[in-house]
Amino acid sequence: MTQTKDPDGEPTRPLWRDRDFGIFWGAQTLSVAGDSFAYIAVPLLVLHATGSVAQMGLLTGVSGAASIGTGVFAGILVDRLDRRTLLICCDLARMVLYGLVALAWAFGPQVWLLYVVLPIGEAVGMVFQVGYVTVVRGLVGDDRVTEGNGRLYATAAAAGVLGPLLAGVVAGRFGPAAAIGINAATFGVSALGISFIRLGRRAAGSADAASPPRQGSWQELLTGARFLWRHPVLRTLTVLLSFSTFLTFGLTDVIIYHLKHDLGEPDTTVGTVLGVAAFGAIAGATLAAPLRRTTGFGRSWIGAYGLCGLAVAGFGASGGVWSAAALAAVYLGCVSVAGICSMSLRQQVTPDHLLGRVTSAFWTIHFSLGPAGAAVLGWAAGRYGVTMVCRIVGAGCLLIAGIALFTPARQANPERSAAAP
Repeated sequence: MTQTKDPDGEPTRPLWRDRDFGIFWGAQTLSVAGDSFAYIAVPLLVLHATGSVAQMGLLTGVSGAASIGTGVFAGILVDRLDRRTLLICCDLARMVLYGLVALAWAFGPQVWLLYVVLPIGEAVGMVFQVGYVTVVRGLVGDDRVTEGNGRLYATAAAAGVLGPLLAGVVAGRFGPAAAIGINAATFGVSALGISFIRLGRRAAGSADAASPPRQGSWQELLTGARFLWRHPVLRTLTVLLSFSTFLTFGLTDVIIYHLKHDLGEPDTTVGTVLGVAAFGAIAGATLAAPLRRTTGFGRSWIGAYGLCGLAVAGFGASGGVWSAAALAAVYLGCVSVAGICSMSLRQQVTPDHLLGRVTSAFWTIHFSLGPAGAAVLGWAAGRYGVTMVCRIVGAGCLLIAGIALFTPARQANPERSAAAP
C-alpha cells in the first residue's frame, strides 16, 4: 500500500495524532464556542433595546454588506501574505472590536455602536474565513480535506451546543453584553493557539513555483471569479448558493423572533433551543464525509438541500419549543452536509496559489444577495408572520434542489469528471 504524504512530502499521520491540526482544531473549536455567544447575544441586544425584528434584519444586512465588500480583496491578501500571521491579526482585531461592545454597553444601550463595530468585525471575519479555508487544505492535504472539514465542523457544532446554552444563561443573568465579552476573549485564545502551529509551505502562502506572475489589481480580483465560471460544477454551485443565501441569510433572526415573539419564550429558552438544534449540525458534519464517499457528491448535496426546504417550511408552523428545536436541528444538519461537500470540492479542484482568490470570489458572490435577503426576511416576518416567511423560504430551497438535478452538480465525483480550467 502506498503511504499518503502531506503537501511537503512527509508521511501523513492520522488527524487525531497530527500536532498542528490538533492545535488548530482546538483553537477554532473554542473560538466557535465564543461565536455562539455573539450569535445569540447580538440579536438580543437589538431586540431588548428596540423591540424590532426589522432592526435585527437591518443590522444583519449591513454587517453582511461589509463582509461582501471585503471579500473582493480578501483572497489577494490571503494568497500574497503569510497566512498564519494574517489569521492571528484578524483574531486580535476582533477581540478588540467585540470587547468594545461589551465595555460600552456597561454604560447603557449603544445600538449605534453595533452598526459601527459589527460591520468592521464581519469584514475582518471574512479575511479570516478565506485564510482558514486555505490553511485547512494545507494542514491535511487534498485526500483528507473532506475528513478535516468534517472534524472541524463537527467539533465546532459540538461547541455550538454548549455555547448557546451558556449564552442564554449568561444573557438572562448578566445581560447580552456579558456574552459578547466572552466572545471577545475567545478570539484572543484562538490567536494564541494559531501562533503555536507550524504550517507547510503551501499552507503558509509562500511563493509557489507553479504560480503565475502577479497581475494588475483588477485582474487579480477577477482571477478567482473566472476560475469559478469556467468550472462547470463550481459555476452551478455558486449561482444556486447565491439564491439560497438570499433566502436564508436572516433565518437565525427569524428563528429567534419566533421563539421570543410568537411563543413568548425567555432568553434562556432561546439559547436552549439553538443549543439543541446544534446537535443536528454535529450529526451532519459527522456524516458528510461518509455520505459523500458512499452516495456521491450530487446525491449528498441535492438531498441535503431538499431536506432543508422541508425543515424550514415546517418550522414556521411549529407551535412548541421542542418541535421548533427538532426542525432547526434537521435544517442545521442538512446545511452542514451541503456546506462541507461544497467547500471540500472547491479545495480539491483549485490550485493552491489560487485558493485564496477563488474562495474569496465564491464567498463574495455567494453572500452578495444575503444582506438584502436578511432585511427583506426581517421585514416580512414582522409584517406577514413567521409561518408565511418559512413556507416561502422552504419552497425556495426545494426549488434549488430540483434545479440542481438538471445541472452538472448532480455528478457523483465531480472532482474527477469535471476538468478544472
